[in-house]
Amino acid sequence: MKVEDIMLKDVTSLAEDVTIDRFITLCERHGYSALPVVDSEFHLVGLLSESMVIKASIPGYLSLMQSTSFIPDSQQFIKGLGHILNKPVSEIMDKNPTKVYYDDTALHVADVIIKKSLKIVPVVDYDNRLIGIVRRIKLLSLAAKGILEE
Repeated sequence: MKVEDIMLKDVTSLAEDVTIDRFITLCERHGYSALPVVDSEFHLVGLLSESMVIKASIPGYLSLMQSTSFIPDSQQFIKGLGHILNKPVSEIMDKNPTKVYYDDTALHVADVIIKKSLKIVPVVDYDNRLIGIVRRIKLLSLAAKGILEE
């Protein structure tokens, strides 16, 4: 089974100048935890996740700690989030995201998702144009049905 057989083709993506606030709205509306970022020709240029937004929202010294349990007050997070809502996603996105190609095997993308603890992986063609995503839940569903083999 190939990635193109299991990927979602009708994908919501972001332009680099879209705001963090819009990212949050789109993720909530579509049920995603991360979204790919593309340029005007749909080349994959980044990925933004909920966890990246959370990390960007807490003060710098707190991000150095192993746990957010040291945050003395949730107001610090809320205040920090308020400061970045109007910033473009390009400021905090991963500019070198993990990706797979449409003709990779489903087992390869499963391996990537498991080893890197990802929830979604962008799928690109050989010109680096975004053509879909693979969601972790899709792989779990296929594995549970016993149809993830090559």
